[in-house]
Amino acid sequence: MPKYYPKPEFAKNQVNKAGDILISTSTTDTEKDYALLVINNWRASHNFPLNTFQMRLRKLAKKINPESLVAQRIKRLASIKFKLERFPSMNMAQIQDIGGCRAIMKDIVEVDALVNKYKHESRGMKHKLHVEDDYILRPKITGYRGVHLVYKYKSDKSTIYDNLKIEIQIRTLMQHAWATAVETVGTFIRQSLKSSQGEEDWLRFFALMSSAMAITEGKPTVPNTPLDIDALRSEITLLSKKLDVEGHLTTFRNSIEVLGGGDRRASRSHYYLLELDASAGRVYIKAYSQTQLATASADYIAIEKRIANDNRDAVLVSADSIDALKLAYPNYYLDTDLFLQHLKRFTRTGQLSLF
Repeated sequence: MPKYYPKPEFAKNQVNKAGDILISTSTTDTEKDYALLVINNWRASHNFPLNTFQMRLRKLAKKINPESLVAQRIKRLASIKFKLERFPSMNMAQIQDIGGCRAIMKDIVEVDALVNKYKHESRGMKHKLHVEDDYILRPKITGYRGVHLVYKYKSDKSTIYDNLKIEIQIRTLMQHAWATAVETVGTFIRQSLKSSQGEEDWLRFFALMSSAMAITEGKPTVPNTPLDIDALRSEITLLSKKLDVEGHLTTFRNSIEVLGGGDRRASRSHYYLLELDASAGRVYIKAYSQTQLATASADYIAIEKRIANDNRDAVLVSADSIDALKLAYPNYYLDTDLFLQHLKRFTRTGQLSLF
């Protein structure tokens, strides 16, 4: 394995203790700095198995549709902290999506085909399927839909990374557009809508829109939403006007200025560090080569420490190019154009287009 991939340097009990310190309100600065050191190493250690899963996901997805989009990311410190606070019985080493990769397919037929390859055409794969969550057949109450497959990494050559968990997310373009809009609105109103926390009207609106999309894709609707298309359209239209969804999402999109990451060298980079400052309407991008993973990880934790108490987000991701990055993580660009197209079409005609 390439030497630039970090290896786990701390025992799991140390990792779990670092997680406890992260959410504690009575720790010293020295303890917090040590905890961040441990957590950053734990996160960075997932990059090697993550890259392994991402390469296979890309290969399988491209066989189904050469235009499919695949990207990977390391979980944000703020997201780790939120999950540990939300689930008090969970420890740091139990978090299943520290490393995650995502495939975005054109439609539900392609999603089903890709999931089928993992479930029924993976004979001989040494990695063990740990958890399968089908949020398309069983949508979350928030409206989130997609398929999650969590694997435990296993190597025949070295045990260094064995049992580290990597999550694979598979979703359609329509489901991706919905998730992007949820994260974009959540960023601006500073509420975790995707975790069922926030203003009831926004939560209800997104649950309804998810059901409209589910009907279009021929899949189960979100619990406690109308099955009748006219009732669904009527409630969505009412809430859309009340919340001024089109106005808000258009304003969010137009408010963003992208800085950095646009030169020719960046287009050949492997990792991208994104920092979104929603208040200032700016997203900063810094690009790194594959051999600069250690530098990227160090910069990542430095930014997270700096923005810990601000209305900002940062994430370290990998994508083929700047253009692919924007398609895979449009919420960092506050780009909700596709979602708005679906919303406008449904409120005007009661139908959604798959393309």
